[in-house]
Amino acid sequence: MPEAVTYRVEPGSRVDGPLCRLALDVAALSGWRRRGLAFLLGVAAAAAMSPVDMTPLLVVAFSGLLWLDDGSEGAGASFRLGWVFGFGYFLAGLYWIAAALFVDIARFWWLVPFAVAGLPAGFAIYIGLALFASALVARRLHLSPAARTFAFAIAWTAAEWVRGRAFTGLPWNLVGYTWSGGFPGATAVLQSVAVVGIYGLGYVTVLAASLPALLGTPRPTPSPLLRHWAPVMMAGLLILLPATGGTIRLLATPPVLTDTWLRLVQPSIPQSLKWQPGAAQTNFRRLLDLSVAPSRDRLNAILWPEAAAPFLLDRDRAARDAVAAIAPKGGYVITGALRANPPPAPIERLWNSIEAVDDRGEIVATYDKAHLVPFGEYVPFRTLLPVDKITAGTIDLSAGPGPRTIDLPGLPPFAPLVCYEAIFPSAVIDESDRPAWMLNVTNDAWYGRSSGPYQHFAAARTRAVEEGLPLVRVANNGISGVVDPVGRVLARTNLDAIGYLDRALPAALAPTPYARIGDWMLLGLLLLGAIPVGLRWR
Repeated sequence: MPEAVTYRVEPGSRVDGPLCRLALDVAALSGWRRRGLAFLLGVAAAAAMSPVDMTPLLVVAFSGLLWLDDGSEGAGASFRLGWVFGFGYFLAGLYWIAAALFVDIARFWWLVPFAVAGLPAGFAIYIGLALFASALVARRLHLSPAARTFAFAIAWTAAEWVRGRAFTGLPWNLVGYTWSGGFPGATAVLQSVAVVGIYGLGYVTVLAASLPALLGTPRPTPSPLLRHWAPVMMAGLLILLPATGGTIRLLATPPVLTDTWLRLVQPSIPQSLKWQPGAAQTNFRRLLDLSVAPSRDRLNAILWPEAAAPFLLDRDRAARDAVAAIAPKGGYVITGALRANPPPAPIERLWNSIEAVDDRGEIVATYDKAHLVPFGEYVPFRTLLPVDKITAGTIDLSAGPGPRTIDLPGLPPFAPLVCYEAIFPSAVIDESDRPAWMLNVTNDAWYGRSSGPYQHFAAARTRAVEEGLPLVRVANNGISGVVDPVGRVLARTNLDAIGYLDRALPAALAPTPYARIGDWMLLGLLLLGAIPVGLRWR
C-alpha cells in the first residue's frame, strides 16, 4: 500500500463515509489511471478561467490532486504527479498561443508542437516543484493533513510568483484570475487584490479549494460532526469574508465619471491582412472612417489599438496629416505604432510604441514597449538560435525603459501599456508619478476566437482593482472596454466586432494598499499560513 495512504489511516481512526472511501480509492490509483486523472484535474482547473468561468471546479481539481498525492511514494512521485496536473492545466489554458503560428503556417508549422505541448510541459515544472516541495515538507516534518494543505497552498503561490518573473516572466492564468471573469459574485471577491494583489488572492483561493480534501481524511473515534466539517466551513469563510468586504467596497464606491471623453476604435483587421502592403491603405482608411463618425459628446482623444498605424508615423508626414485631420480639435489620436530610429538614417532599430498625434500632425508623446514577447518581437540568443521572430520583419524590436506617465494638455495623465504588459502585477505604472488612468492597446487578432482574448481582458481588468485606477483597453479585434477602478466593466465590445465606443473616463481612486506596498502583503499572508505548518496543526 502506498506510503501516504497508510499515513492517513491513523490508529484510532475509521474510514467512514463515501468521501473517505473515494479519497482512498483515488490515492490507490496507479499507472495510466493515476496520470490520466491528474491530467483531467488540471484541465478542470483551467476551466475555472475565462471564458468558461467555472470557478467551483477548483475544489474538484485541488482536492482531487491532494487525494492523488496521498498515494505518492516519495517526493519524486509527487513531482511527477504535479507535472502531469500542470501539463493538463497549461495545455487547456494556453493552447491558443499556437493559433499565432497559423497566420503564416507555411513558415512556422514546425513550431506548432513546441507551442501546443512544449510550453505547457515547461510551465508544468512549476506545479511539479510546488507539489514536490509541499510533499517533502510534509514528510520531513510529519505534518498532519491540515498542515500539509497549508504547505501546498504556500508552495503553489510561491511557484506562481516565480513563474511571473523568471525568464522574463509569464504570469498568465494565475489561479486568482478565476475571480476576474463572469462567475456570479466574482467581482466582489476580486476586490481583495486591492490589498493582497493577484498572488495573494491566488493563495487564498488555492487554500479554500484544497481544504475540502480533508473531508476524505479518516476521522478519529469518536469525532464530533462539527469538527469533521470544519475544513469546509473554513474554506467557505476564506471566500465569504473577502466577498463581503468586496461587496461593501463596491456599494461604497459608485461609478464616478469625469468630463474626459474617449473614443475606442476597434477595426478588427485580420492578422493575415495586417501587414500586407496592398492592404495598408484599406486598413488605414477603416481606422480613419471609424474615427471620424459623429459623436454626441466633445471627444478629447481617439484611441487606436496596438500597431494600428500601418505606416511609420515618425517618417510619414502624409500619414500624420491624415491622422491630424480626424483628431479632435485641441485633442489627440493616440495609437499603437511601430517607431524607427530618427531619419534620415536608414532604419536600424524599431520599437513597438504608443504615439500621441495632435490636431497639427505632430507626435507630442511617445512610449516604447518595455516588456517584449520572446520569439514574437525578438529572438533571444539570436546568434545561437537560427530562427525568425513570428511578427513581420527581420529586425528585432528594441525594449523601452519601463513604466512612465504621459501628461498631455487637456487630458488626464495616463500610464501607457502595450499588449501583455498589462498582465504584470506591480509593474504597470510609475508610482513616483502616479497617473489618473491606464491605457492598454493590444492586438489579439493573432489568436482568433480562442480563450486568449478573454483571458487577456480578465488579467488587464485586475490591474485596475490592484492600482485603484480606471483602465481603458483598445484591442484590434477585441475585447475593448472601459473598466472603472473597482473592476466594473462599464462598456465593452464583442470579439471581432467592427466599431467604436464613446465613453467618459472614470475617475481614479486614492492609491490602494497594494499600490503602496506591492507584494509585501503577500509575504505576510504566507507567513501567517506557515503558522499551521510550524505547529503541525491538526
